[in-house]
Amino acid sequence: MFRRGFEFLAMERGRCAKFMDLELVKRVGISAAYKAGSLLLSSFGRISVINKKGAIDLVTEADTGSEKIIIETIRNRFPDHAILAEESGLNNGDADYKWIIDPLDGTTNFAHNLGLFSVSIAFALNGNIVLGIVLNPVTEELFTAVAGKGAMLNGRPVKVSDSKVISESLLVTGFPYDFNKMLDPLLTRFSHCLKASQGVRRLGSAALDLCFVACGRFDGFWEQNLKPWDTAAGALIASEAGGIITDFSNKPYTIDKKEILATNGKIHHKMLSLLKLG
Repeated sequence: MFRRGFEFLAMERGRCAKFMDLELVKRVGISAAYKAGSLLLSSFGRISVINKKGAIDLVTEADTGSEKIIIETIRNRFPDHAILAEESGLNNGDADYKWIIDPLDGTTNFAHNLGLFSVSIAFALNGNIVLGIVLNPVTEELFTAVAGKGAMLNGRPVKVSDSKVISESLLVTGFPYDFNKMLDPLLTRFSHCLKASQGVRRLGSAALDLCFVACGRFDGFWEQNLKPWDTAAGALIASEAGGIITDFSNKPYTIDKKEILATNGKIHHKMLSLLKLG
């Protein structure tokens, strides 16, 4: 075993496994989130150029500016790490250390001067998400989680709700940008959940949706066709708060999957039945 700056290599179960000081990683990630959040706030309500990646998939100079700040902050401390970011794609580096970034989750809200958007930063070690950071710059709510250590909101522990029945549960969902290709199943699932629950909301930021499940504001969240940067941080935060996260078939969720269901655990099986088609 030996050390090299902030990392060291150790033999575990007969193979070489990489470890890191996650508190240092967390500090760098939070610093990057606040820097990016500051830029977003300075641009909020002042955006003059809005481009389209798709018919309703927007990108602004705030998205690209936020991403640049986050990447620069990470690179200054960890120049060898890989980075997967929404706007620039995969930035090469040591794949055992990978940052997964959404510089502005909720761009459509942002472009319409609606203060429901976030900066989402996750860190994966040896392929496992071990750190999640989600910041809403408008409300100054910072959600964080380190694997195995619980979830926090502004430094205080949070946990999922205790709602045990769907009829007393508030749910949240989102619609993919290509919703026209799957409109019927989307509306069928939405209808099932709306009829069974106390209500369904649609906020426009999957990262915040997951964090709001984590702190008990929502009891369940489902969505389809999300990207890894949409869920990487929020899914860990919800899980560390006691939530259950699967796909619609109740199989373990990974960030490359096209379906996500996150609940407080107590309504999970009922949610699965509501999302089942046919």
